[in-house]
Amino acid sequence: MASSLEDSARGIVRRLQDAGFTALYAGGCVRDRLLGQAPHDYDIATAAKPEQVQALFPRNVAIGVHFGVISVLEGGHEFQVASFRADGLYLDGRRPENVTFSTPEQDAQRRDFTVNGLFFDPIREQLIDYVDGQRDLAARLLRAIGDANDRFREDRLRLLRAVRFATVLGFDLEPRTWEAVCASAVHIHEVSAERIREELVKIFVSPERVRGFDLLDQSGLLRELLPEVEALKGCEQPPQFHPEGDVFKHTRIMLGLLPAEVSAPLVFSVLFHDIGKPGTFAVDPTGRIRFSGHDKLGAEMTEAVMSRLRFSRAEIDATIEAVANHMVFKDVQQMRVAKLKRFMARPYFEDEMELHRVDCTSSHGMLDNYEFLKTKRDEFAHEPLIPEPLLTGRDLIALGLKPGPQFTTILEAVQSRQLEGSLTDRDGALAFVRTEYLSTPPL
Repeated sequence: MASSLEDSARGIVRRLQDAGFTALYAGGCVRDRLLGQAPHDYDIATAAKPEQVQALFPRNVAIGVHFGVISVLEGGHEFQVASFRADGLYLDGRRPENVTFSTPEQDAQRRDFTVNGLFFDPIREQLIDYVDGQRDLAARLLRAIGDANDRFREDRLRLLRAVRFATVLGFDLEPRTWEAVCASAVHIHEVSAERIREELVKIFVSPERVRGFDLLDQSGLLRELLPEVEALKGCEQPPQFHPEGDVFKHTRIMLGLLPAEVSAPLVFSVLFHDIGKPGTFAVDPTGRIRFSGHDKLGAEMTEAVMSRLRFSRAEIDATIEAVANHMVFKDVQQMRVAKLKRFMARPYFEDEMELHRVDCTSSHGMLDNYEFLKTKRDEFAHEPLIPEPLLTGRDLIALGLKPGPQFTTILEAVQSRQLEGSLTDRDGALAFVRTEYLSTPPL
């Protein structure tokens, strides 16, 4: 039976200490415990060398022996056990060229922020603080350890981690740390697209995503990573529909209207739903601003941006679908029942509904189409939106029809009448096909 996460972590520390090695909880788990939050994982730092850790814990994966890191499998959980170390030169803006095994105090000095440089001995119930992390934790302040410019030069990913921690924890950034983030933002491209994506997702799925958006904007990181969103600044909109201002302001307001918990496709569809507007901006002869085709262009741009950031194909498809269809919602009350049911049956419809809600709420405030769809969702709830088909291609062959493109037309016609209720059984559907597609036309 799998033990609890903390019990397993404490057991690893105890076994290392019993073998004569200093072993401590390190980093984020210590910070979270002091904040009264349950850690999602436990990192353990120890004086044991990697081969000594492996000897004590046979169930292990050598994920970073060069950096002194062993992944230990214990109690149904996975823990990173790292040897205390001092880092050599960082030449690639991400990882040191070499490491030397060291003391806990030296290990603390190589970490990113003071609140992440804390250690805790769970056996002795002792907090160990070499970097004044407790002080900054109490002040809710994010401060780089040592010289901020050096910390960000060593590892450019820390630029995004600074924004993420300030967002998720609700901390202020210490002035010199913030200045270093802004000064180094242009170097964020030294980080892999995958790592950038991971940090952006954590920022934007946070309930405090608007703060994260503002920090990315003010630091210059938004301009570097999402120039398509930066380009929304100053893109004016027709005031009768968008009294809130330009597309950038509109997008920011929408982020704040989302519920606390969101999927990545939903929040990124909010970010990207109007990125096609600058490229389609036009003023018609009456003086009204138009963005004809911005949904189509926006979907194409969304695919390019998310592919650049190495999102999964499923996340890209879901976000593209939302961006491509966000203007269709204005027509739902005019749709025939069959078309409406097909529209509502698409796999990402619930997220698209939320996108439509915040899109309208942040601008003209008219939610009649949203309320209409909620009513229809309740009305259709007693049966599947798309029921089992009354006929298949085999039925058409049995009637004497030859397979071909016409099959799709016929089956869609049958399904449309099924969705609208005029065809309810197989016999009726067969009779419809015979009448519409098999009867001999008069001479």
